[in-house]
Amino acid sequence: MNASGLRETDTGVEQLLQAGWQKLPASYRMPERAPSLEAAQLYCRQLAESHYENFHVATWFLPKRLRQHFQSIYAYCRISDDLGDEVGDAQQSLALLDFWGRELDACYRGQARHPVFVALAETIRVCNIPKGPLTDLLIAFRQDQTVQRYETMGDVFHYCRYSANPVGHLVLYACGYREPEFFALSDFTCTALQLANFWQDVREDDRRNRIYLPLEDMKRFGVSEEQIRERRFSAEFRALMQHEVAFTHKLFAQGMPLLDCVDKELAVDLALFSRGGQEILHAIARQDYNVLRARPAISKPRKAALLLRALAGKLTARPAA
Repeated sequence: MNASGLRETDTGVEQLLQAGWQKLPASYRMPERAPSLEAAQLYCRQLAESHYENFHVATWFLPKRLRQHFQSIYAYCRISDDLGDEVGDAQQSLALLDFWGRELDACYRGQARHPVFVALAETIRVCNIPKGPLTDLLIAFRQDQTVQRYETMGDVFHYCRYSANPVGHLVLYACGYREPEFFALSDFTCTALQLANFWQDVREDDRRNRIYLPLEDMKRFGVSEEQIRERRFSAEFRALMQHEVAFTHKLFAQGMPLLDCVDKELAVDLALFSRGGQEILHAIARQDYNVLRARPAISKPRKAALLLRALAGKLTARPAA
């Protein structure tokens, strides 16, 4: 067996893996020996804090006992996503994602070696997290390598069932919730967040030859793939985006009752992400729905307002147990 966990005879797969790893940060690769739990948790914390400022800020509002668990979950999601999106070669990405899936299996067998899985194993143990949501995420990242178009919104929802909704499930599991109705409410919010990111990133996704706008909706409003590719904004495209944004606002509203179901501190954190997603939709509207011209962004003053609102909620939240 070699450092990738493959038999030496699997030369084709090994070549794909080696080529893929070369395109990613060296720190992502498998170490010769499993690190200590303390070193693994530090790895996840540094990855979370260096890759996503908003995630780092959001952890301020979490009870201290949960922060490391969220950092470990985030590190798993971050690297999984990068294996799919940052390599630029579908076959290499698929080989890396299959490798990552085998490491997840090893983690559940008590044989974790990568720092992410060493840290994640502790989170799994303490929070009693099933493998399903973690495996589902890999299904979505694999799908990104082979599926670039979605015929209906139902097809997009099916993708979100694997790409977005498992994250909400992991959050609820980490916080001790198991109620099916909570998971259903979370799905509304997570799908809405995913859709908001899709509508924000139409240009960026097109560069990867991906279109998440349902082809059925595009046809209904008279928008073609060529129009997106050529960045030609029109009244028809505006109407399409108005439709998708309004639909996504309704999904956010359907998920909001979850905030009344969970403890106050978690509700503050969930509200921050939900309102952040809605702010993306407002940013799209503020630039007249022309996401072909530039990527809509949330201004610093609006970000500050969201954080102040979350802080106010934190100050009125009951202390963590």
